Amino acid sequence: MIDFKSGQELLKLCDENHWKISQVMRQRECDMGEADAEQIQDRMENVLDTMKISAYTPLRNPVKSMGGLIGGEAKRLETHHLKGQDICGNVLGSAVTYAMAVLEVNASMGIIVAAPTAGSAGVVPGLLLSLEHQYHLSRQEMTDGLFNAGAVGYLAMRNATVAGAVGGCQAEVGVAAAMAASAAVELMGGTPGQCLDAASVVLMNMLGLACDPVGGLVEYPCQNRNAAGVANALVAAELALSGIRQWISFDEMLASMYRVGKKMPYELRETALGGCAATPFGCRFCGKEHRS
Repeated sequence: MIDFKSGQELLKLCDENHWKISQVMRQRECDMGEADAEQIQDRMENVLDTMKISAYTPLRNPVKSMGGLIGGEAKRLETHHLKGQDICGNVLGSAVTYAMAVLEVNASMGIIVAAPTAGSAGVVPGLLLSLEHQYHLSRQEMTDGLFNAGAVGYLAMRNATVAGAVGGCQAEVGVAAAMAASAAVELMGGTPGQCLDAASVVLMNMLGLACDPVGGLVEYPCQNRNAAGVANALVAAELALSGIRQWISFDEMLASMYRVGKKMPYELRETALGGCAATPFGCRFCGKEHRS
């Protein structure tokens, strides 16, 4: 029976079986659950389809969020890109657009895939769908990427946290970006070791990020953070694919992220009492007086 409780164990399984991370995760799902390989694949394809709908719908029909803080940003980005005015390029520009679109769907009570949470749901689909279009990836390759991302998310949930209330936004968007970076590396032909190197870089670069939603709503700055998470994931993947090795392993970085999260003041862990939520605008939005 295939299972793993650390990145080190995951890499050992990859080495012993000459598998990619996606293959190990797919086999784990078959071994640990009650579904066969075909059912597992069908479920992941449903995840992929749901992600696509949530990323594309706001580009056709922008809607306002429940709190009114976001809505239409993804469409503005797409228009900006189509005019040739963007400076990010095709991969990053599209990835940011899709990531922000998913957050608009979430904030307007639409259906999204929590990857690993609703507040960070745009990062994984944002980057993977952009790569799909740029490199003409097959449906099988896309689901492979999602299985790879799932392995990283599984380790984060098993050994740390993905909850902003526990570890800040570094545990939500940070882990989402680590998932996306690892998946991107595999899709672009990288090794399992390079995948986890990329995931480690992301956690390193987003270490200490607060969870401070204005008004307690998963809208703002959450949407912007998803966009930043995509960019971070892409940078980390590029570093790993170039052959740059990391001194700090994914397991060590995950443990560090968890420790930092637990030391954060509670005001910076999804309480809407600090950070962006406590700015003059954040207080006015909630009808409260700002206190410095």
